[in-house]
Amino acid sequence: MDFQKKRTPVLIVAIIFLGLCLQLPFQLLNHLPIQQSVSVGDKLSFDIGLPKYLEQNLLKYSYETNLNSSAIITTGNITPVATTPGQLDVQVKLFGLIPVRNISVNVIPEIRVIPGGQAVGVMIESEGVMVVGRSAIIDEEGKRHNPAAEAGIQLGDILLSVNDQVVETESQAQEMINKLGQKGKPLVMKFKERDSQKIFQTKITPIYCKETKRYRVGLFVRDSTAGVGTLTFYHPESNSYGALGHIITDIDTCRPINLSKGKVVGAQIEGIRRSKKGQPGEKMGVFHRGEGIVGNITKNTNCGIFGKLNKAPENTYTQGTIPVAMANQVKEGPAYIYTVLQGNKIEKYDIEVEQINLYGRAEGKGMIIRITDKELLAKTGGIIQGMSGSPIIQDGRLIGAVTHVFVNDPTRGYGVMAEWMLYDSGVLPKQVSERKNAQFGARGYVAC
Repeated sequence: MDFQKKRTPVLIVAIIFLGLCLQLPFQLLNHLPIQQSVSVGDKLSFDIGLPKYLEQNLLKYSYETNLNSSAIITTGNITPVATTPGQLDVQVKLFGLIPVRNISVNVIPEIRVIPGGQAVGVMIESEGVMVVGRSAIIDEEGKRHNPAAEAGIQLGDILLSVNDQVVETESQAQEMINKLGQKGKPLVMKFKERDSQKIFQTKITPIYCKETKRYRVGLFVRDSTAGVGTLTFYHPESNSYGALGHIITDIDTCRPINLSKGKVVGAQIEGIRRSKKGQPGEKMGVFHRGEGIVGNITKNTNCGIFGKLNKAPENTYTQGTIPVAMANQVKEGPAYIYTVLQGNKIEKYDIEVEQINLYGRAEGKGMIIRITDKELLAKTGGIIQGMSGSPIIQDGRLIGAVTHVFVNDPTRGYGVMAEWMLYDSGVLPKQVSERKNAQFGARGYVAC
């Protein structure tokens, strides 16, 4: 009895000690994504942050193909290598006995792209015209009227038609409202609601504005936006491209722009405004319509803009294509970017990948980066507007693109994973989907 009494506290202490020892591995395993992607020819390895000798003693991996087209090869203790496309189920076991994690691995063909870095002019034309402001109308007697506000029109709503006439441009909307308003009758105006995207109609009677000498309904609208960004990649097999690395939002409403048509063209950088704490800098450029890069825009997503180019762009730093890294292959450490600071000359600059977030696709925040190149810091002060989309290269692979700058520390910012951009571009088959959004400056709006 005395022996058992003495043994009980020892067992309790041993169990507590064992639990504490296993707590760290379990916490690290919980950070492993349940789904990963690798390219054919890549090693199937899972970095959970433990020393290799400890991981080998604690964890065992079992591999099972769930498609006939899937295969791996193993040679002794060498890490398995993916050989053909398909899917693979990986079970992680503690001490080779206790299942602690299941991971689905997608083995995809190696994707090779031409890295970008070229400055591009981005021109977007939205469906209808977007409401970017409301204002009171002062009539000839000095009375104030707010017909659009009284009708419930909100910032971000899209004006689609007036009296069943489709609205395509801001000047067209202005002219239609002025002309039809002269008849003194209410206008049937069709809108798309900003949040629900539902179509609704409302009747609004225009008021003659003493200041503008036009009939108005009390709205400011805009039909397009434009800005300078950077090309991230070009996929020669499909002529597809990706750029910017973030969604384009309206500068006034901060809402995503609903694309109906748009295009990218070549751009030349004429000047740089340096970043400083609290005030991001920017590239200042001019568009070259019909010269060099010309392409359409078919998608505007959290991971960038996408479409087709009429021909392959030139990158003086690379001859041919380079492979694209999957998100789980990106690592903390040195990397570099391609971008243009003067004219159309692509330059190479050093950066550091400081932190990786495999769960940041919804916000487009896959990594935190820091500019380390002294020349780039001297010229720009860090990340600047227009640098969005600059490709990030690590170990000879495209791993992502620059997207956002930290306002209070312009030497640091966010990057998006190249894998996520490939999915949104359509180059990779769509999988389960999971940003302050950078904004484009725009020309003025018109009063309606």
